[in-house]
Amino acid sequence: MASRTEPGARTHSHPPAKGLSPGPKQGLLAWINKRLPVEEFIDSQLKGYYAPKNFNIWYFFGSLALLVLVMQLLTGIFLTMFYKPGELTAFDSVEFIMREVDWGWLIRYLHSTGASAFFIVVYLHMFRALLYGSYKAPRELLWLFGMLVYLALMAEAFMGYVLPWGNMSFWGAQVIVNLFGTIPGIGPGLVEWIRGDYGIADATLNRFFALHVAFLPLALLLLVLLHLVALRTTGSNNPDGIEIKERVGADGKPLDGIPFHPYYTVKDVAGIGVFLVVFAIIVFFVPTLGGLFLEAPNFEPANPMSTPEHIAPVWYFTPYYAILRAVPDQRIGALLMLLAVTSFLFLPWLDRSPVKSMRYRGWISRTALALFTVSFVVLGYLGLQPAEGVYVVLARIFAAVYFLFFLLMPFYTLIDPVKPVPDRVVYHAH
Repeated sequence: MASRTEPGARTHSHPPAKGLSPGPKQGLLAWINKRLPVEEFIDSQLKGYYAPKNFNIWYFFGSLALLVLVMQLLTGIFLTMFYKPGELTAFDSVEFIMREVDWGWLIRYLHSTGASAFFIVVYLHMFRALLYGSYKAPRELLWLFGMLVYLALMAEAFMGYVLPWGNMSFWGAQVIVNLFGTIPGIGPGLVEWIRGDYGIADATLNRFFALHVAFLPLALLLLVLLHLVALRTTGSNNPDGIEIKERVGADGKPLDGIPFHPYYTVKDVAGIGVFLVVFAIIVFFVPTLGGLFLEAPNFEPANPMSTPEHIAPVWYFTPYYAILRAVPDQRIGALLMLLAVTSFLFLPWLDRSPVKSMRYRGWISRTALALFTVSFVVLGYLGLQPAEGVYVVLARIFAAVYFLFFLLMPFYTLIDPVKPVPDRVVYHAH
């Protein structure tokens, strides 16, 4: 017969038996988590996100790009506290930061070196995508968002390059802004609208400053967020180009995947450590890198009456600058430069290969990628040289190689012999 508890009888509480779930967590972290589900976010987005188990060194550069983005935002905030946009004040305010502000020289060099570091890791990140076919289905939108990040980064870097108002900044702005004048019909009016004046002057500097510190950083953050959301949706590619979501275990987890946290977060910390050591060496010992990161004419104030001996953009723009100068007609050169940048957007539809990774492609695709990489590096070098003699001839040859990589891709990726792709990812210890 079931026992009854008489009214007024005492009841005794007992601690939960060993092995049973404990009660709700107490304390500040529990209070925060109840109102802002941090733990649930970590469990679902880091511990619950399964990445392929065969990532290699090429997969460091995505997290490094995010690190440099944060660093650029933080150092930029400190620089804006002392920078004064204006034709008469910009250069002097930068000199004030370098000479008078406590640790101002460090913040400025972190920001200027960080701009180059950003492009280095982004270019390596893009090369990894070319190497392993990370732009192919189902990751087309992921690639497009990544390329939009790259285009926004180029605009951000160009406007930031103008702000110190050094002599190379001034003349570089003259060259780049005047390119918009080659657009038929609206060109001259568009140039005047961009400058805000009849020449590169005070109005130009003020609007570039507004775009550099407000609009473009917000656009970059939004695009990066969309890029990460698209990555979370499709999952990461891997060196074998195999979709790990297609083979899951009884628990519903990918057989060839491991949780992103703690395995890849720890691995990324090691990569970040190496990066920061190299970055610190450059910042403290060679911040200008022999004029590659900061040119000598940019330590002189802008002078409309004194043209630098050789006008060239920063190194990360020089491949496209070499293409611009490779043809005598400025309009055609500007169009080719635009095509050189935007051709990357069409890669998901130009590549007809049945496999993603270069590991399983034939000699034609491998040769094409090697030639393209060499052409990009050589064009970068040629963009730093005077536009004369053999430099122009070489620029035309390597520009042709650059464009043939895209134009012929639908054909050579179709006829290129491929190797059988394994059913499961192949793990190589490294």
